[in-house]
Amino acid sequence: MTDKTNRGVSRVLSKLEASIAAGNYYEAHQMYRTLYFRYNAQKKYDECLDLLYRGSLTLVNKEQYSSGADLALLVIETLEKKGTEIGEDIDLWIQRLGVLIRKITPTTVEREAIINRAVRWSGEVSKNNLGNPQMHKVIAQIMWAENNMEQARHHYLLSRDGLSCGQMLVKLSQSKGYESEIDLFIAQVVLQQLCLKETDTALQTFETYTKYHPKIASSEPPFILPLLNFIFFLLKTIEAGGRLIAFKSLCDLYKPSIERDPSYEKYLQKIGVIFFGVPSTQPTGGLMGGMFGDLFRLFRGLEDEDDNDDDDERNSTNTSRGINRNNANNTSPVELD
Repeated sequence: MTDKTNRGVSRVLSKLEASIAAGNYYEAHQMYRTLYFRYNAQKKYDECLDLLYRGSLTLVNKEQYSSGADLALLVIETLEKKGTEIGEDIDLWIQRLGVLIRKITPTTVEREAIINRAVRWSGEVSKNNLGNPQMHKVIAQIMWAENNMEQARHHYLLSRDGLSCGQMLVKLSQSKGYESEIDLFIAQVVLQQLCLKETDTALQTFETYTKYHPKIASSEPPFILPLLNFIFFLLKTIEAGGRLIAFKSLCDLYKPSIERDPSYEKYLQKIGVIFFGVPSTQPTGGLMGGMFGDLFRLFRGLEDEDDNDDDDERNSTNTSRGINRNNANNTSPVELD
C-alpha cells in the first residue's frame, strides 16, 4: 500500500475503535466494510481476513448478530478470492469459521448462507466436491450442541469420523427413536457411507454404534436384530474383496429386513455397482420388480456361468451353505468365505 492509503486505513481503524467503544455498532459495521473494500483492492487478503474475523467476533459478542454475520460472509468471500493460496491455513480458518457459526444465533437469517458457503469453500480448497470432512465435523458438533439432530446427522455423515458418527447415532436413537428402530438408525447411515465409498468410516461407525448402544452392546454377531447381521456381513464381504455371489446371497437371505425401508433399494443398487461390479440399472418398480429383480436375474445368469468353473462353484456353494445353516431365521451369524 502507498503511504497515503496506509494513513487512510489508520484513520478508519481509529474511528472504528472509537465507534465500538461508544456503542455505535452500525457505524462500526460500515467502517469494517469500507476497510474490506480497501484491503481487497490491494489484494491484502491476510490483513483483510484478520480484520474481518476480529470484527465479526466483536459484533456478535455485542449481540449484533446480523452485522457480525455479514462480516462472516465477507470472511468467506475473501477466502474464496485467496483461493488455494490458503495452504496450510485451511485448518485454522475451518476452526475460525466454526467459532463464528457457533456464536451467531440459529435464528440469524444469514447463518444458513454462512454454513453453506463455508462448506463450499472448504470443498473447493481441499478438492472435495462434498466439502472438507473437518468442516463438516465442526458444523456437526455445533448442530449437535444446539439439539439440531437432523443437521448434526447430515454433517457427521460427511465428516469421515466414524467414532463420533456412531456415538451421535447412539444418542439419537435413545432420544428420538423407538426401540423397534434401533437397527434402522445405523443401517441407513452405513449404507449411505458405503455409497460415498467410505468403507473404513462405515465400519468404524457400525462398530461404535453396536458396541456402545445399551440395547446392543456387542460389536460381533449374532445380533438379535437381523438387519444388524446383514450390515455386519455386508461390510465383511466388501472387506474380503466383494464376491458377487456372496452379495446376492446376503440380499436374498435378508430380503424381509431390507424391505423395511424402501430407501435401501437405491443404496444397495449403488453399492452393487461400486463394490461388486453390478451394471448400473434404474429401478422400474417395487423391490423385487425394480433393482432387486434385475439384480437377482443377473446373479442367476452368473451362477449358470459358474457351473463351468469348479473353483467358483465350490466357493459359492460353501457361502450359501454357511448362510442357510447359520441363519435360517435371519437372526444368527453368517459364515462367509
